[in-house]
Amino acid sequence: MPLREAINTSTARGFYRGPVMPVLPRRATALAAVKARLHDSLLQRFDVTSIETIAPDQLRSQLKDAIEDLLNEEVLALSAAERSSIVRDIQNEVTGLGPIEPLMADPSVSDILVNGPSHIYIERHGKLELSGVEFHDNAHLLKIIERIVSRVGRRIDESSPMVDARLPDGSRVNAVIPPLAIDGPSLSIRRFAVVPLQMAGLIGHGALSDAMAEVIQGLVRARVNILISGGTGAGKTTLLNVLSASIPDSERIVTIEDAAELRLQQPHVVRLETRAPNLEGNGEVTQRALLRNCLRMRPDRIVVGEVRGGEVLDMLQAMNTGHDGSMTTIHANTPRDALTRLENMACMSGVSIPPKAFREQIVAAISVVIQATRLNDGRRKVTSIQEITGFDGETVAMQEIFRFEQTGIDAQGGVQGGFTATGVQPVFLDRMRMHGVKVSDALFAAGAQVS
Repeated sequence: MPLREAINTSTARGFYRGPVMPVLPRRATALAAVKARLHDSLLQRFDVTSIETIAPDQLRSQLKDAIEDLLNEEVLALSAAERSSIVRDIQNEVTGLGPIEPLMADPSVSDILVNGPSHIYIERHGKLELSGVEFHDNAHLLKIIERIVSRVGRRIDESSPMVDARLPDGSRVNAVIPPLAIDGPSLSIRRFAVVPLQMAGLIGHGALSDAMAEVIQGLVRARVNILISGGTGAGKTTLLNVLSASIPDSERIVTIEDAAELRLQQPHVVRLETRAPNLEGNGEVTQRALLRNCLRMRPDRIVVGEVRGGEVLDMLQAMNTGHDGSMTTIHANTPRDALTRLENMACMSGVSIPPKAFREQIVAAISVVIQATRLNDGRRKVTSIQEITGFDGETVAMQEIFRFEQTGIDAQGGVQGGFTATGVQPVFLDRMRMHGVKVSDALFAAGAQVS
């Protein structure tokens, strides 16, 4: 039965008796009361389980008709704008993410951070600001969180108060509820661009220079193993997505992620995602298990969204056994810190390996470390490109090829500076030329301004 008919039937049976709505001193309070009552009527006065089987566009259309029918039962004078707002908000409550649905539709919003029902922050252009939208209360926020996680087969409750999930558009979601979240449910949404960013877009935003882009694209085509390092929100996944676009369409790519965010454009891509344990604590599938399995899938390249633990050992072994051109990301503040973190993660594998032996695997597997940094003004840049060259005694030897040099801060708080070459002639040039990738030696001249 369509929603409109269901409501009409409920009204005829006496389930809905809209009382005269007095004009309250505060108009917003009156409108909020109308929305709450109409929403309750939609969800409680008839069976709405069928909404899961209705196409989203058709559902929103039916909801619009049903809400307008209920509004006609009210004796409160509403302007066209107020009626439209009520319809839109209730549609968002039933089919979307409630108050934050308009934020999800705003392409300029990159992060949505919900610190309880009344404090919702958004990030625009690298800067945080208070959004001005609110949930009714903690219960309202918790209901939206449960809706998100249930759609991807996850659960969140007191026994499992933390969850990672993703929305249909690829946005990553993290939620924490009491008792872990002391002040009420917390929700973090890392938005995913509707249109994947291309290399030209990164250059246009000043994230790197033309010369740096030419070199790292050549590295991908030359099947050089790359590690992308950076802090939270530095743009590691975005950069990984952009670099992967340089992989030829003829190659078979397997991606491995905790929450699928990568959106590769090649036709021959197999996407694998980890699985959390069920209610009994069984059925967990880790990145390490997926890495081991993907080696049986005949991949040309393996792309790991982020290496976090013991899977680092399997990843390095895969890079050393015929899967050249593989890429991954890691949380670290500098390229040197990234290598240290790789060593620390090896301890999580449960395999006892001497430090020197593991460093030898790093040197054999990874050729280039690209550092992504989020600057104080919110902008994201590639601040260093370094090459692993071998050993200096017991230490892994690295040489910097390009760097971003900060020169100051302008009156608006923006970081000033430019990209420059260090003058080092990289060893990987020979490999690039062997694969037919031509790069001018002039790009690497000492002090060359490549911005």
